Amino acid sequence: MSLPLPPPIPVETLLLAYRSGIFPMAEERDDPEVMWIEPRMRAILPLEGFRCSSSLRKAIRQDRFRVTVDAAFAQVIRACSGPREDNDGCWISHRIEASYTALHHAGHAHSVECWRGDTLVGGLYGVAFDRVFCGESMFTYTDNASKVALAWLVALMRRAGYQVLDCQFMTGHLASLGAVEIPQARYLDLIAAARGEPALTLPRAYASVSAAAGAGLGVGAGAADGAGVAAPAGRDDGVAAGASSPGKLIAQSFTQTS
Repeated sequence: MSLPLPPPIPVETLLLAYRSGIFPMAEERDDPEVMWIEPRMRAILPLEGFRCSSSLRKAIRQDRFRVTVDAAFAQVIRACSGPREDNDGCWISHRIEASYTALHHAGHAHSVECWRGDTLVGGLYGVAFDRVFCGESMFTYTDNASKVALAWLVALMRRAGYQVLDCQFMTGHLASLGAVEIPQARYLDLIAAARGEPALTLPRAYASVSAAAGAGLGVGAGAADGAGVAAPAGRDDGVAAGASSPGKLIAQSFTQTS
């Protein structure tokens, strides 16, 4: 007979930890304890340095996946905690899952989902505080789904006025997308400088993209808070100012940096 799990980590404790540059992990799915991790080196993805390849931009522009924000947080974190070939993901214990679910209900944890029809095929989740988003985990069941979710996250963060995208640990995959590694002390300086509320929350940034697409507006329009990303002059990537789908607007926002 298994023992009951300890209660979830309090929301206030989690937010204090993230603002201090530390985060929890577990050793296995059923682990009742958590370890508090403070990496010596931290991976971040500069928002203007995201490498959106032409093939990825094409996948986004063609709306190969229906992308949503906070539509299936519980499904995303459960998928991220599932078994994988590299065994990554076992650190998301039942207690950590419950803790981040509570953080989501408090408005400080968000998910980005990729769908094929009504089937969830990829996504990511993470923690938002001030103008910082800490990516926790991602998963994919089909080619490019997690990359599309990450690209949307970057575009929405830029639109909303966020400053720091924390990836925690460097991997070859993240490096290929533009992530860089910095000392923990430098990371703490960055999150200190990113204090204050963004112009938009991530769900509101997503809603502004959807509204702009529905109105046939370009990327620089439709954000009532002035957080839109203007289309670059003199570039023609097949996306006119009257782009009429969310994917086209997101793809257009990367023409400046790709």
